[in-house]
Amino acid sequence: MREITTFIKIFWAVLYHMSSTGTIVKSTGSWYTVLDENGKKHECRLRGKFKIAGSKATNPVAVGDRVDFHIEHQGGGNTAVITAIHDRRNYIIRKATKLSRLTHVIAANIDQAVIIATLAEPRTSTGFIDRLLVTCEAYSIPAIIVFNKCDLIVTDDYKQALYEMTDIYSSAGYHCITVSATQRLYLDLFANALRNRISLLAGHSGVGKSTLINAIEPGINLKVQPISETHLKGKHTTTFAEMIPLSTGGYIIDTPGIKEFGLVDFMPEELYHFFPEMRALFNRCKFDNCTHFNEPGCLVKEYVEEGKISISRYNNYIGMLLGEER
Repeated sequence: MREITTFIKIFWAVLYHMSSTGTIVKSTGSWYTVLDENGKKHECRLRGKFKIAGSKATNPVAVGDRVDFHIEHQGGGNTAVITAIHDRRNYIIRKATKLSRLTHVIAANIDQAVIIATLAEPRTSTGFIDRLLVTCEAYSIPAIIVFNKCDLIVTDDYKQALYEMTDIYSSAGYHCITVSATQRLYLDLFANALRNRISLLAGHSGVGKSTLINAIEPGINLKVQPISETHLKGKHTTTFAEMIPLSTGGYIIDTPGIKEFGLVDFMPEELYHFFPEMRALFNRCKFDNCTHFNEPGCLVKEYVEEGKISISRYNNYIGMLLGEER
């Protein structure tokens, strides 16, 4: 019995010393590609029922996570087992499905979120943008907004809509960039915003995430598809999240197109903290616990009426406050 116990201790000691550390750069559901500190990739699976204490996430690990792993087969094989996950600097999360209580971690340990939006083919709603921004604010992730397909903005109505959208979000404190991936317009601004950062790209299917990546990194050659002519909506081209190195420094995390973005675990009284233009008025309403909905003496509502806070941003805030999907 003593010999068996000694053998087990030696076995786990050897296994511990064989462990390596790396970053998850691709997630395909049950398998994960981990890039080790020497630049070598390993196809890994999770050891047993791997769960993070207190987590409701459908995926216990995500692209961007730092993990420990060990090689299963020395010599010929290169498959490995993930044995531990390091503490996350941050992460971005959403509801797994519309009616689910579970969550899905989109990515971890990122420097910024880059929201790709379009005003046409397909149209990105301000509700979708604001839900993403609120989540970024909640998890202390800087965000920028890139309006793609500016070559389609040819009518006066579209030009006015683009001007209003950029004004709304610039006034709220977000950096906005207008580009065209297909016509290669202003791509230098887009590339510079990504340089030397780990950037999560998020948006609806069809907004041109993969096309933008191909435009600034032609060697990557991601698959792209035209949008549906019937519904003017995009088709999924990115199936799994993947971290892609940039030749100019940094990484981008390409994600599958997100149809909806459900908020997770927000208390009504704290929601306005995640709208920078409302947060700037903290403690200046008549009541300290003002939710800026129907209370008298609300400075936020005064600012909305005076045009100092965007009515669309405020309406989206009320929708989130009431738990509505917009």
